[in-house]
Amino acid sequence: MQTAVLAAESHPEQIRAYGTVLDVARLTELTNNYANAQAQLQTAQARLEVARLAYERARDLVQSAAMPKKDAEAAEGTFRTDQAALAAADSQVKTLMATARQEWGAVIGRGIIERSPQVVQLIEREQLLVQVTLPPGVTLAEPPRFALAQAPTRSVNIDLRYLSPATRTDPRIQGVSYYFVAGGDSGLLPGMNTTAYVPSGKSYDGVFVEDTAIVQWQGRAWVYLRAGPETFKRHPIRTDQPVSDDDYVVQDIPPGSELVMRGAQVLLSEEAKSELRGGGDDD
Repeated sequence: MQTAVLAAESHPEQIRAYGTVLDVARLTELTNNYANAQAQLQTAQARLEVARLAYERARDLVQSAAMPKKDAEAAEGTFRTDQAALAAADSQVKTLMATARQEWGAVIGRGIIERSPQVVQLIEREQLLVQVTLPPGVTLAEPPRFALAQAPTRSVNIDLRYLSPATRTDPRIQGVSYYFVAGGDSGLLPGMNTTAYVPSGKSYDGVFVEDTAIVQWQGRAWVYLRAGPETFKRHPIRTDQPVSDDDYVVQDIPPGSELVMRGAQVLLSEEAKSELRGGGDDD
């Protein structure tokens, strides 16, 4: 059994938000379509250059009576057709550029156009795109540089790295949204919903509590505080301010309390046995 009296310190405040792992199939489609459109534009430019030279040569030959006029007209027709094809290819490229920015914002949209390493990592699932939406009415002075997420398949928190503002909100929540990226091996999967914790930019006073001091009982988190020389009292806490993995900053521990840091699970087991024997709450 190990106990300690912990002093409250200032810690960054976290906002409980809502995360959704996005399917990037549309991002992949836009990236491929833009690459194809660029290739078609380059092909059209090359064809137009060949047609232009042919048309200019034919025009000079007609003027010197070395070529029939109809052949020069055919060369001009090919040149005009390739001009139109180039204009259409250029329009398609510009349309896809605008679509990429409208659908994904300036950062990801530029990544699609440039086929940046970030976009390639998202397409190849080396990284996952997570949309984090703040509760309705909550705003931040500046975009958060990082966040934490909980994965349904893991007990530890997942680091999220800020990417850009989101171009649309989650319709279920209607709050301000941001795009974050998580590692492809994080345990998240496209379509998953997760709880996210975003720094608010403010701070508050609380006690740092490691996971070894926390027990789960009847759907709540608890710690044990010393109540007497040989007795301890189970005390409920809120775990809405995670620091990393299963460590938390707790505000609702009375000042000067002696907290059980190691052995809390043993106390819970003994308390359960005591209750089965008809004993009290203290152990």
